[in-house]
Amino acid sequence: MFKGGQIKTAALLGLMSGLLVLGGYWATGSNQGALIGLIFAAVTSFGSWFYSDKAALAAYKAQPVTREQVPELYDMVADLVKKADLPMPKLAIVPTQTPNAFATGRNPQNAAVAVTQGIMQILDKDELAGVIAHELTHIGNRDTLTQAVAGTLGGAVTFLGRMLSFGALYGPVNRDSRQGGNPLGLLVLVILAPISASLVQMAISRTREFAADRGSAEITGNPLALASALQKLESIGKKIPMNGNPAFEPVLIINPFSGGGLQSLFRTHPPTEERVRKLQELAQQQTYTNFASNN
Repeated sequence: MFKGGQIKTAALLGLMSGLLVLGGYWATGSNQGALIGLIFAAVTSFGSWFYSDKAALAAYKAQPVTREQVPELYDMVADLVKKADLPMPKLAIVPTQTPNAFATGRNPQNAAVAVTQGIMQILDKDELAGVIAHELTHIGNRDTLTQAVAGTLGGAVTFLGRMLSFGALYGPVNRDSRQGGNPLGLLVLVILAPISASLVQMAISRTREFAADRGSAEITGNPLALASALQKLESIGKKIPMNGNPAFEPVLIINPFSGGGLQSLFRTHPPTEERVRKLQELAQQQTYTNFASNN
């Protein structure tokens, strides 16, 4: 059931790591800067791999819950993981009325699914099952790891740019009797690299969201339930923006931060209308297949 896009995703993550190395070299005009960029890429990738579940849960103050606390939710997830042939993930509740959900973890054996208080109040049982099946597909495809690494690398690009630009302005004079590094390198790190990193994150996330929507339809057999859930989340999410670290935005099922104009160009999620349209097409295909098999 779980497929696709791993080569493309790995290439995009490699491109983001390359931005760190190349930007570090251009900013300092030396191999030492490239080494700094390489170290940043390695450390942040390993850190996000090992601590991805804890970091995302902490970013949204998600609280772990047990079956005794939320028996209906727990049993729903347990039923869906059997259908998806996955281990039971940890469950957590995010204390906010903004309706949203996410999955995190470095692999299916160390995964967690978190839902907000708001999403449990506004979605019916079938809609919530569609959302959770979407998150389980992310776990099965290991998108949770990919998104965490992408978000961490994107943040590292920005941080390294600020750090090296500060050092270039106020640091020691180099061998060419000039203070700082290559002005073009600083421009790449401070302005262009973060923009490029955002575009890479967007490309990764959009690809994985469509795949997870399809996976949800396969697990539940009800693509229209997820389509209905996405429409509700989009409508209410605009009225109640979610507070949190934008670096973890890609792990959420729908873009939780308000904003239009130029900011909308860097949304990490596909347009909800397009996702709904594709789910409706899946429902039509299922109806046709069922009709054909019964005649």
